[in-house]
Amino acid sequence: MSNFSPMGGSRPTLPTPPQGDPIGRYSTYEEAQRAVDFLSDEQFPVQNVTIVGTNLQMVERVTGRLTYARAAGAGAASGAWFGLFVGLLLSFFGDGGVPSLLSALFIGAGFGMFFGVISFALTGGRRDFTSASQIVAGEYTVLCTPGLVPQAVEVLERLPGGRGRGAGAWGAPQPQPPQQQGTWQAPWGPGPSGSSPAPRPPEGTRPPQGYGPPPAPGTAVDPSAAPPPPPGYGEQEPQPAPTGPTYSEQIERQRRERREREERERLEREQGPGSQG
Repeated sequence: MSNFSPMGGSRPTLPTPPQGDPIGRYSTYEEAQRAVDFLSDEQFPVQNVTIVGTNLQMVERVTGRLTYARAAGAGAASGAWFGLFVGLLLSFFGDGGVPSLLSALFIGAGFGMFFGVISFALTGGRRDFTSASQIVAGEYTVLCTPGLVPQAVEVLERLPGGRGRGAGAWGAPQPQPPQQQGTWQAPWGPGPSGSSPAPRPPEGTRPPQGYGPPPAPGTAVDPSAAPPPPPGYGEQEPQPAPTGPTYSEQIERQRRERREREERERLEREQGPGSQG
């Protein structure tokens, strides 16, 4: 990448990130260009403005089907332009005149047609269509030097369509509406004084422990009628005592039965020969 100076030379530069604050966001390049053009019409120093495209995409639009006839026509047109250029040179610096000009034109068109057909035949039918490629961005952001942002915003407010999509900082999250704070209300029963009562549960359901309307002032509360409090954090409810032998008792009983069985078999083997004698 190089930038050409007014003296005809070139000065290589490195790509640098865009600088400035956003003054507008637009969905198409045409809208962003119209905004910058409006700033220029209002005598704003547009040399402090930058158009940045984000979410870049390469778009290839198919324009038609490519055949031998279209390939020959395109080749003839390009060859004719080159032949016309050569014919004009011969006419200016030679004495051929118009016949030389026409000869060069037809010769160039013929060679162009020939090379166009040969080039299309060498593709082997792998690309039988014509297309046009273009780099398109999903969003265009107009940036401005921080010191001139208020002036640029004031000018763009007069543009039909305004500042497009954006009014906040580039990439900054959109402000959220403040949450409304209200008074706490119980799940059911009358709420605090001056507030509407909360909805009640369906009929036949029992409210959880610790909720419900408070007792009226001066009403005696029976402690025995109150439900037991739920277990606290980290506490476990009492489990019923297990019935029957435990796992260790079953293992010990199996071992004892196996030893008794082995002892009986040993006694039977020892007494067997003596009883036969």
